[in-house]
Amino acid sequence: MSNRYRQHNALMVRIGLGGVDDEENPRATLWAKRLEWPMLILAIWIILDWYLKAKGIQDPLFTRFTDWFIWICFASELAIMLALVDDRKRYLKQNWLNPVIILTGIPVLFGVDLFYAGVLRSLRLMIMLGILLKVSQDLRQILSRHQLGKTMAIALLFLVISGFLISGIDPAFNGPMDGIWWAWVTMTTVGYGDLVPSTTEGRLFGMLLILAGIGLFSMLTASFSVFFIERDEKEMVEKEDRNIQRITQLEARLDRIEHHLSRAVTTLERLEALEARAREPKPSDSPPKANPSQPE
Repeated sequence: MSNRYRQHNALMVRIGLGGVDDEENPRATLWAKRLEWPMLILAIWIILDWYLKAKGIQDPLFTRFTDWFIWICFASELAIMLALVDDRKRYLKQNWLNPVIILTGIPVLFGVDLFYAGVLRSLRLMIMLGILLKVSQDLRQILSRHQLGKTMAIALLFLVISGFLISGIDPAFNGPMDGIWWAWVTMTTVGYGDLVPSTTEGRLFGMLLILAGIGLFSMLTASFSVFFIERDEKEMVEKEDRNIQRITQLEARLDRIEHHLSRAVTTLERLEALEARAREPKPSDSPPKANPSQPE
C-alpha cells in the first residue's frame, strides 16, 4: 500500500468516513463495496434535495418524506455493516459521522425545529463527498498512472493563463471569467460560439489553443485507454494464472491416479503369481509308488 493511499485513509478516518478496515472479513468488505453504488445514488439525491430546499421550491410534505428516506438509508447501511463486521467498536470509531447524523436527525424527523438542522444537512453533504471519494478509487488509480494527474494540472493552469491572455488581447471578452470559459470550450473543441474573438490576434491565439487542445485531449484519451486496457490485460493474466493452477492441480491428480493404478496393477500381478503357485501340485501330494518286492 502506497504512502499516499495510507494518508488518504487516515484522513477519511479522522473525518468519520473510514469505511471498512482492511483487516475485516471478506464478507464485510464485499457488502461495503455493494452498498457504495446505492449510497452514491443517495448522495446525488442529497444534492438535489439540498438545492430544492435552498431555493425554497420544495413542498413541506415532500421534505418530510425525503428526510425520513435519507435517514432510513443511513440507518440501514449502518445496521447492515455492524451486523457484518468483526470489530464493531473499530467500525464505529472509523465511521463516527454516520451515527452522529442518525442520532441528531431523529428530532428533526418528528418536526422539532432545532438550531442544528442546517448543520445536519451540511453533514449529509460531507457524507456525500465521502461516498464520492470512496467510489473514485479507479479515478485515483488513473491519475496516478503515466503522470496523468500532473498533466491535467498543467492543462488546467494553461487553460487559466489562456483565459487571462485572451481577455487582454481581444475586446470581445469582458473579463478573465469570459476568457476562461472560452478557453475551456475551445480546448475541448466543443465551440459553443457564445464568445468568439473579434480581432486577428484573438483568432490566431484561438487557432493555437485549438491545436493545443486537440493534442492535450488526445493524450488524455490515450492515457485513459491505456489504463482500461492494462486493467483488462491484468484480469486476463489473472484468469490465465488461475487456469494454469487448475491444470497443474489436474496433472498432479492424474499423476497420483497413475501411481496408484501402477501399484494396483503390480499388486494384482503378485496376487495372480501367488495363486498360480498355489495351484501347482506339490511333491508330497503325489500318490505312493508300489514296492515290487512286496507280495501282493
